Amino acid sequence: MFFADNLKDIDHCFFSRLGGNSDGIYQSLNCGKGSLDSKKIVNQNISNIAKYYNLNQNNIIMLHQTHSNKSILLKNKHKKNSKFNFDGIVTNKKNLILSILTADCAPLLFYDSKKTIIGACHAGWKGALSGIIENTIKDMVALGSRAENIKCAIGPCIGENSYYVRDDLFKFFTLKDKKNTQFFIKTSATQYLFSLKNFIKNKLKLLKISDISSIDLDTFSEESLCFSNRRSILKKENDYGRMISTIVIKDY
Repeated sequence: MFFADNLKDIDHCFFSRLGGNSDGIYQSLNCGKGSLDSKKIVNQNISNIAKYYNLNQNNIIMLHQTHSNKSILLKNKHKKNSKFNFDGIVTNKKNLILSILTADCAPLLFYDSKKTIIGACHAGWKGALSGIIENTIKDMVALGSRAENIKCAIGPCIGENSYYVRDDLFKFFTLKDKKNTQFFIKTSATQYLFSLKNFIKNKLKLLKISDISSIDLDTFSEESLCFSNRRSILKKENDYGRMISTIVIKDY
């Protein structure tokens, strides 16, 4: 479990892979409903997250993430088993646990203490490049936030020293903006290292978010603590677990 220094006044947690009921490659707190793990055990794991906040499992909002740039503003009560095909979510409602699932991509948690508005988004390179961060912040502003009052915490994600990418990704980023070269280190004629976290931090600053913290943990190299899609592929495993990151406005 990891907590961000700048979110001390809001209930939140970046959960590691520890403390659940799954075994094998999913050991142990796998919250990925889309994984091949036992559905029953995954539901037990998610139920434990709700219990951590002394809330019912129905209070957890789970997104069906697709690396999109789509965010949803949750203004009203949701129906049980509602399917949210989004990668970002925002609310000012109490006792709704906003959650993001990751296994190398970056989970972002947002909080505006002045207006008591929270948000969360799933930012891999696709979503971060195409606007998921902008759209999540836009939904917070639609509820009354000002960008300069929003705090953001970046959870565990793949680190720069582990994130080898091909030159086609480098070209894709730099065609969007030549300044994106700063987030890549060339290692060979066709390969680079990419800093997802620094790309996200820079984007947040451009969006006038100045209060930024991050959990400095590389999901790829920290196998005992983190699930990693990329590591599972290199190990030729047929699937991987997902970690959950959460934020909630508790009604005490």
